[in-house]
Amino acid sequence: MSPPTEDEHTAIRPSCDVEPIEGEQTDIRRSYDGEPNGESETVRVERLGRQRPEKLGSMWKEIGFVFSIAMSQALTEYFVSGFTVIVPTIVEELEIPATSTTWPASVFSLVVSAFLLPFGRLADIYGGFPVYIAGFVWFCVWSLIAGFSQNELMMDFCRALQGLGPAAYLPASLTLLGSMYRPGPRKNLVFSIYGAMAPLGFFAGIFFAGVATQYTMWGWYFWIGAILTFLTTLTAFFAIPNDFSEHRNSEVKMDWLGSISTACGVVLLIFAVTASSHAPKGWTTPYILVTLILGVIFLGAAFYVEGWIATQPLLPFAVFRIKHVRPFVLGLLFTYGTLGIFLLYATLYLQNIMNLAPMMVVAYYVPLAVGGCLLATLGGVVLHRVPGTVMLAITGVAIIVDSLLFALIPNNPNYWAWIFPAMICATIAVDIVFNVANIFFSTSLPARQQGLAGGLANVLFHLSVALLLGFADVVASKTAYQGEKQSYKNAFWFELACGAAALTIFMGFVRIRRAESDLTADEKEALKAVDDTAPAEDKR
Repeated sequence: MSPPTEDEHTAIRPSCDVEPIEGEQTDIRRSYDGEPNGESETVRVERLGRQRPEKLGSMWKEIGFVFSIAMSQALTEYFVSGFTVIVPTIVEELEIPATSTTWPASVFSLVVSAFLLPFGRLADIYGGFPVYIAGFVWFCVWSLIAGFSQNELMMDFCRALQGLGPAAYLPASLTLLGSMYRPGPRKNLVFSIYGAMAPLGFFAGIFFAGVATQYTMWGWYFWIGAILTFLTTLTAFFAIPNDFSEHRNSEVKMDWLGSISTACGVVLLIFAVTASSHAPKGWTTPYILVTLILGVIFLGAAFYVEGWIATQPLLPFAVFRIKHVRPFVLGLLFTYGTLGIFLLYATLYLQNIMNLAPMMVVAYYVPLAVGGCLLATLGGVVLHRVPGTVMLAITGVAIIVDSLLFALIPNNPNYWAWIFPAMICATIAVDIVFNVANIFFSTSLPARQQGLAGGLANVLFHLSVALLLGFADVVASKTAYQGEKQSYKNAFWFELACGAAALTIFMGFVRIRRAESDLTADEKEALKAVDDTAPAEDKR
């Protein structure tokens, strides 16, 4: 790459998007330590953390950008939550056997978790915009086709191909968000809006699923989602800055060997866990044992490839050298999946045990949606005032409370005493940790790895949902002899155990400070390079 002209260098130096060129280390050092135009570094960083990014030249441009990115989260949740409401209907109409009812629901998250990291790498190579748009177009097409499913095979096939859409646009959306906004209150607010779309999308999913199954036909659930996807794609095309040209000369390469081994390992492992609960001989069933062993082998191969073979690994081990990231990732795996358990088994309990109509189930979930929006939005105000560790502790306690309420719920329960507080705690759990995790990964990694940041944040969510749902299904099916109601309650006891494990990990091993205005990861790297290369007298 040719060196920048003097004008270009002056323009880009404050953001440190390039490494310092020889002979100018002292100037860069002074750009941080000095007070240009009477503005101290602290004041400058705080100001930059609050102002609109230059690429979003107007308020309407920024609104369109944030709407487009936030809808990626909402539409993913729409097709996760609402599908649990229409499951009883499609099982009957498509004649799906009882042993296969979990597959249409779980195959979506399975595909998303398996392909998030490869698509995150593509976003780093080609830019977030083209990957985001391509993912949404694909998602729109298969959402439309899914509404015309005629049998179990077609439904499973459409749900699996649907999953490739979010696998592409979720890491791309966080690539765009993470690279567009600097650390600071504005970034916290935008990420909180992004997080608020999770409960909104969840509620929209169960609402339209309830309307479709009770008043029209279940296909409209998919077609309404396809319409929303199309409108989002159209808005995104005009509102999101095209960053393809910025990545045209990117030196980032695709890790095909790591991508294939990781995807195969995740798919085989989750298949073994999910299918084991309904297999004729459980874990000892031959095809379960074979897929489990193959899954472990592929994941072991992926570990070896990423650590010792790949020149540009899909998931660099350096990520796990970031302070506190290893226990944080482990805690997230125990946390995210509890939402999947709560959503599925709370819905089943309300419909099958309490015999509520679909629209009444929708009404019961209103506090979760409203509370989630408020919490996620307020998160943008408190994340730079309250340490992340405190927020994570609140998450762990909330998981324990919401699962305990359903595990102990009596016959003919009072809504306000049992279900309402459970819904509030469920939304506290997911919205807080979602914002903390997204901001942590986005802020900790440089601009060239924002696709990885987005992929890692989302793969942890969907991998955790798929895995813990599989284990919860094992718990429920193995205790089915105790009755349907008790088997559901046992799944909530399993959720409680996961929440307790997450709380222990967060409190004992994770320390995340407040999300304040700060230098970007790229600026910190450049500043460290200056410190390492500057003469001793300059450092003094």
